[in-house]
Amino acid sequence: MLFKTAKRIVDIVLSALGIIILSPFYLLLIIAIKIDSRGPILFKQKRVGQGKQYFNILKFRTMRIDTPKDTPTHLLKDPDQYITKVGKFMRKTSLDELPQIWNILIGNMSIVGPRPALWNQYDLIEERDKYRANDVKPGLTGLAQISGRDELPIDVKAKIDGEYVKKMGVFMDIKCFLGTFISVVKSDGVVEGYVEKEKKEEQQEADKEYMSK
Repeated sequence: MLFKTAKRIVDIVLSALGIIILSPFYLLLIIAIKIDSRGPILFKQKRVGQGKQYFNILKFRTMRIDTPKDTPTHLLKDPDQYITKVGKFMRKTSLDELPQIWNILIGNMSIVGPRPALWNQYDLIEERDKYRANDVKPGLTGLAQISGRDELPIDVKAKIDGEYVKKMGVFMDIKCFLGTFISVVKSDGVVEGYVEKEKKEEQQEADKEYMSK
């Protein structure tokens, strides 16, 4: 109980400071988005929160307005035709996630926790139930995000989320928070669409075959 209270206080303080400190940077991104393509600045999407309650997650828009709705980018057959030039940069650096600081401030999310699933990712939601990963507040980053992100199969991702819930505490949150910066710099686990995913899988198989010789 004490940890949850402290975690919420930290969320409020850091998210408020983040909004104030990053406001000039936000302005630059907003200008870049508007110059690059037509459409709104922010992108809202229905996600699953604590207790499987729905909420709207906020992101900077990185895709054209004619992109299929409620489809994870890694499931699009050709995502490059939808991602904008500025959007490609923001996704690679995870800058598109910055508006979620507001979600953290108002209490929909926490800085660290399982990433909120799309409302229609029924397989992930069901798998997370096995590990009580739907019982905690979703996060801007989490253990799965520093362990593979898009490359992780659903069952593995849910199991890692469950591991976070089981070991949730100060040291786990610090580990996830610091590990996020490393993952962002290295662009670990970012997969954009079927084609890129297949290429990664083929390369992994080739590496295994080479190592077995």
